Amino acid sequence: MNFLLGAFKPACNISITFTDGKNRKQVPIKKDNGQIVMNPLFQSQETIAGKIHIDPYQGKKVEHNGVKVELLGQIEMYFDRGNFYDFTSLVRELDVPGEIYERKTYPFEFSSVEMPYETYNGVNVRLKYVLKVTVTRGYAGSIVEYQDFVVRNYVPPPPINNSIKMEVGIEDCLHIEFEYNKSKYHLKDVILGKIYFLLVRIKIKNMDLEIRRRESTGAGANTHVETETLAKFELMDGAPVRGESIPVRVFLSPYDLTPTHTNINNKFSVKYYLNLVLVDEEDRRYFKQQEITLYRLKEEAS
Repeated sequence: MNFLLGAFKPACNISITFTDGKNRKQVPIKKDNGQIVMNPLFQSQETIAGKIHIDPYQGKKVEHNGVKVELLGQIEMYFDRGNFYDFTSLVRELDVPGEIYERKTYPFEFSSVEMPYETYNGVNVRLKYVLKVTVTRGYAGSIVEYQDFVVRNYVPPPPINNSIKMEVGIEDCLHIEFEYNKSKYHLKDVILGKIYFLLVRIKIKNMDLEIRRRESTGAGANTHVETETLAKFELMDGAPVRGESIPVRVFLSPYDLTPTHTNINNKFSVKYYLNLVLVDEEDRRYFKQQEITLYRLKEEAS
């Protein structure tokens, strides 16, 4: 039995290190099994370099048909798990066919890599970047090792950022006006606003503001939409009166938000909404939803 177990063990151990790995910021990412792992953080146009170490197990030699490293940007749909759509694919050949008897180290470098999309882990879709090392072998089966890394891209504040003003009402029963200070927010921003009651003829019990994320995957008839409520704030408890004004002040930093993603590689989109919910004394609910744009500001660096 021990002999059989030994027969299926890989012939070598592969490890991947980044050149500036010790000084580079690490961010937590949840794996499929729920385990949280720390991965290095990069942004588009950075150079990704490091070393690959191949250690044959004691007494073994590794015959191979070549060694290569690939840098892959991949999108995986959870309903199509295991099928990856590569939007970035770079390769470096590290070694010609031969044999490895002892620890061998290969430097690698991908210069100024364009990584246009951010790492994203959603409800139905995942976008990730990975280094894939392959020791190509014939009959024995190739040996493969992966190293994930995270990409976040930063943008300057938008030059135009209009406020949002909207009216909502039920004829002769309710008329309110709400105003938010802008339509585009960075991930550590504060939403400021006011809600004005111009006409109140129904008995409002309470009013909440929700932050919602809507993830759309697929296209056409196969589009799947998943909406999550990420946060809920009670703006008012009790009946408002005509002429009353309710202030809104919502801090975004405590929440697990991403930038707005629009039609990423024709595979998915992620949008954010402010949803105003009013509940009357008969528990009827009235909604008004407004899309906002989220972006990652350079100063956040997180």
